[in-house]
Amino acid sequence: MLASSAPSSSESIDELIERCLAGDERAWDRIVTLHRRRVFNVAYKFVGRHDVAEDLTQEIFLKIFKALGTFDRRANFQTWLISVSRNLCIDHYRSVRKERELVDRNVDAEDVSPVSREPDALTALERGDRRLLLHRALEQLPDTLRTAVLMRDIQEQSYRDIARALDLPEGTVKSRINRGRHELARQIRRLTAEAEARSERARSQE
Repeated sequence: MLASSAPSSSESIDELIERCLAGDERAWDRIVTLHRRRVFNVAYKFVGRHDVAEDLTQEIFLKIFKALGTFDRRANFQTWLISVSRNLCIDHYRSVRKERELVDRNVDAEDVSPVSREPDALTALERGDRRLLLHRALEQLPDTLRTAVLMRDIQEQSYRDIARALDLPEGTVKSRINRGRHELARQIRRLTAEAEARSERARSQE
């Protein structure tokens, strides 16, 4: 059964925070119960997998607990909570991206060459080249545009869900996605041209 989305009048969020900071574990449990579903939804919209979102939710609450003493009581707690959750999800995406980049750099050349001339192998190579090109192009985008494009075109989330996850108006989300797509296309054209130029130089030196 889902808990209510706000503390009762007899236990304001300020009171719960005070009790929590004083070491009252039940107060922290109450905060988690009241807001867990909201934090989980933010995490799930970023990662798209229930198990990963569960782990990320636990990590988010751990960091929120550590930062609870820094919360400005004049601000809205739920707005602060969502903002912290969203930022931590973005940090999670960046850390995963860096791990993937490290794996890419450590791939042994013998694992990818020589390349078989069988049609299926060539097709797989072309797909891999396109993915690598897309990955490199995405890396050139500002974080705000990259996040919007990934959530819309890779995770296939709705504009409404993206707006909620990023705490932005839908119009701003659509604008970011459009600008991100245009910039992504420009980067792909640039990277493709550079690759073709390198290939041409290599052929001329043979």
